[in-house]
Amino acid sequence: MFLSPKLYRHPEFKIGLHELAPQAMGVAAWGLMTGVAMVKSGMSIVESVFMTLVVFAGSSQLASIPLIVAGAPAWVILATGFCVNLRFVVFSLHLRPHLIHLPRWERLMHAYVTADISYVLFTKRFHKPGATPEERLGQEAYLAGSDCLNWSGWMVASLLGIALAHGIPTEWGLGFAGILCLVGVQCSLASSRLRMVSAAVAGVAAVVAYALPLKLNIVVAIAAAVILCMTLERFKPTDPTGVGT
Repeated sequence: MFLSPKLYRHPEFKIGLHELAPQAMGVAAWGLMTGVAMVKSGMSIVESVFMTLVVFAGSSQLASIPLIVAGAPAWVILATGFCVNLRFVVFSLHLRPHLIHLPRWERLMHAYVTADISYVLFTKRFHKPGATPEERLGQEAYLAGSDCLNWSGWMVASLLGIALAHGIPTEWGLGFAGILCLVGVQCSLASSRLRMVSAAVAGVAAVVAYALPLKLNIVVAIAAAVILCMTLERFKPTDPTGVGT
C-alpha cells in the first residue's frame, strides 16, 4: 500500500491491525474461495489475477463471474457490480470529513483499500473527524492499519486460490466462512432500528426476487431497502447526535 510512511510508525496503525486480526481468517477464507471460483468458472490465470488486483471486491467479483461466463452484456455486468458495491458510496460520504484534508492520491488509495470490515471498525472507534492534525493523523493511521491487514490477507488468499484452484475441492465449503464473516459485519452495522429494518427488507426482497435472471434480485433488494429507508427518514425525529442514524 503506497501511503505515507509516517502512518506505519504511528501507534494507531498497530491498533488497527490488532482490531481487524480476529476477522482476518474469515476474509482469507472468502478470498481463497473467490480465487478458486474465478478459475473454475473458466477465467484464465491472467484474467483472474488481473481481476483480483484491480477490482478488490469479493461480492462484486462473485456476482459478476457468472455473468461473464454466461456472456452477459457488458452493461449488465457493470450495473450488477455497481449495485452490489453501492454501499461504498455511503461509506465514502461518511469517511469524507475524516479524510478530506488529504491529497487526492491518498484519498484515492484509501478509497481502493477500504472494505466493509475496516469501515465498520473505523466508525466504531472514531465518531467524529479529528480536531487537530495529530488526531487526524491517528485516525488515518488506524484506517491504514486495518486496511493493510485486510487487503494483504485478501490478496494473498485470493492469489493462492487462483494458483491452487484445481487442487481445492469445492466441497470444503470455503464460501460459508466468507458468508459468516459478512454476517458478523452486518450484525455490527445493525446499530439502530432503521438499519435492522433495512437489512430485513433487503433480505426478504432478495429471496422473493431470487428467480429473476442475471442476479437482478440483488438490484431489487437494494432498491427496496433504499426506498423504504428514504420514506421512513421523512417521518423520523431529528437526532442531533447522529447516533441513531
